[in-house]
Amino acid sequence: MEMDFHFYSACCFLIIFSKVSTAIDTLSPSELLTDGMTLVSRTGSFELGFFTPGSSENRYLGIWYKNIPMQTVVWVANRRNPINSSTGMLKIESSGKILIQVQNTTVVWSTNSTARVQNPILQLLDSGNLVVKDGKDSNPENYIWQSFDYPSDTLLPEMKIGIDLRTSFHRRLTAWKNWDDPSPSDLTYGIELKGNPEVVLRKGLEKYFRSGLWNGNGFSAAPNYRSNPIFDYDFIWNESEVYYIFFLKNKSVMSRLVLNQTQSERQRYTWSPETQTWKLFSVQPDGNCGKYGLCGPNGNCADEFPACQCLTGFRPKLFERWNSSDWSD
Repeated sequence: MEMDFHFYSACCFLIIFSKVSTAIDTLSPSELLTDGMTLVSRTGSFELGFFTPGSSENRYLGIWYKNIPMQTVVWVANRRNPINSSTGMLKIESSGKILIQVQNTTVVWSTNSTARVQNPILQLLDSGNLVVKDGKDSNPENYIWQSFDYPSDTLLPEMKIGIDLRTSFHRRLTAWKNWDDPSPSDLTYGIELKGNPEVVLRKGLEKYFRSGLWNGNGFSAAPNYRSNPIFDYDFIWNESEVYYIFFLKNKSVMSRLVLNQTQSERQRYTWSPETQTWKLFSVQPDGNCGKYGLCGPNGNCADEFPACQCLTGFRPKLFERWNSSDWSD
């Protein structure tokens, strides 16, 4: 009898331990994800939960890299509607709609998909994509909602930026306002289609950088898109959609594109396991001459100071602005 008791106790311990140590990557309509709980993708690449950025006191639902020491957030749900307490909770309804509520009453964020599935679940994938799908259907074409369609400031591998030409739906990056505030700033990065497509970085309405037009093989003004040891990319342009997407050559490498509002740049970082830090791999614009229209219509740019010189036969319209390094006129 004593032996049976010990055996029973050991079995109970194993069952409890296995539940505690197994990462949960899904949420069903009968479950809640409250502040302090997380979802972790199947192999532990990404984590979803509530977080506080920088020195802010607000709480947001976001996705970040799981297995690195510095929290690096790649997606934020309630960017425009922060929570000022730890009473936030995430739920998925039987219709497949996702909600973030405060104190189980006030809705601060929700998805707007009208599509439905029979057995909806919310799942965090190893790509960093948060998806709503039928629990018995693994076909990506049948997701009824996915976070990859609604980027924040970061582009991950196998994630698109571009335009669905059938619906005019745009996927573009929008920078955080600052390190403490993930709400959308005026710095955006996406594809524009006026004739041939090009990738454009804008500050508000101002065009700040352009890749040059797509010519079927590459972008005329963006050497950073060319061959490199970290990633390959595809640029797809057909009657249904136009988009840019990149793929890692080595799946063990971590690399991401992110918009930096402070420096008005699109930056690519790769993770260094040796130093346990993100290493800057490339930047756009690259130097002064990469900035769109820096020298105005009749100026020439060179990587020296001053960066701009008037073409032969022209002179600055406004010498005061020119002398303060505003060479646009």
